[in-house]
Amino acid sequence: MRILLAEDEKRMAAALGALLKQEKYDVDHMEDGVSALAALESGVYDIAVLDVMMPEMDGFEVARRARDKGVKTPILMLTAKSQLDDKVEGLDSGADDYLTKPFQTKELLARLRALGRRSAGFQDGSLRYGDLSLDTGRAALTCDRTGQSVRLGEKELRILEYLFANEGQIMTREQLAVKIWGFESEAEYNNVEVYMSFTRKKLAFVGSKVEIKAVRGLGYELRVKDV
Repeated sequence: MRILLAEDEKRMAAALGALLKQEKYDVDHMEDGVSALAALESGVYDIAVLDVMMPEMDGFEVARRARDKGVKTPILMLTAKSQLDDKVEGLDSGADDYLTKPFQTKELLARLRALGRRSAGFQDGSLRYGDLSLDTGRAALTCDRTGQSVRLGEKELRILEYLFANEGQIMTREQLAVKIWGFESEAEYNNVEVYMSFTRKKLAFVGSKVEIKAVRGLGYELRVKDV
């Protein structure tokens, strides 16, 4: 699961980033509101953690503009302000939850787990599309029609998680590259092609009627083959 962390205080950002990575989250860090909004609009994040007080654009405005543009990513707002009016403003701007500094790490992680369960249609660690079941906890792909299963590599799992969660939509190579390798990664688009090939072989191995279709000039989408 990939998290956008928008926090301008370097020590706090470093501590939160280390904690989240220890919990096996993938984390991209932004130091100002403008960068956070641009990242959030990419649509590749499962959760966004936004500090309210950021340079260039505060967290309230980032959330508000993201929602105005149709971004549905769950947002957790972090702030040193505890007044009721500030909490109301945060929720009214489009945040899904609100946490006041200082906070206990257990509470932060519990709230992220709750938001993660809402994100991208995950239910009990399992996703379904066509004749396929994807067990995200075991990194296993099963064709319900043939009964055949296969283990997935990390990148293959992430590719399928993203495509399953966005069924019916075309995902660009850029979105996939950021989702799988991260915002700061220097991974090139041919990496996407390579791992897309590996993933297609796993679909063929289990005998699924589902395919990953390349849409010329746009990206990739899941489709059920016409038979």
